[in-house]
Amino acid sequence: MPVTLSESEGSLRFFPRQRLGQNDTKTKEMKCSIEGCPGEHEEKKIVHTVRHNGQVIFIDHVPAEVCSVCGDVLLRPETVRRIEELLRTATRPASTVSLYEYS
Repeated sequence: MPVTLSESEGSLRFFPRQRLGQNDTKTKEMKCSIEGCPGEHEEKKIVHTVRHNGQVIFIDHVPAEVCSVCGDVLLRPETVRRIEELLRTATRPASTVSLYEYS
């Protein structure tokens, strides 16, 4: 069952990995948790955006489960922990991007 972690800009959800059997490494298809959405989540790599210490930070190649219909994104607990670790220990970014403000 997904768990919601509150953030200042919205919410971040993560979920425990579901397994078919003890010896099976394939995961079950997971139906989207958004009411009325017929989609299923599939594994993808995303660009995760987070506001940290007043800065907007983009983290590329983050493993996530993304709904094929509505785009709902779920992160596994170990992925959330890794993102938190990156934010705590980050020194210099791999690259920088322009940020435009909509006013």
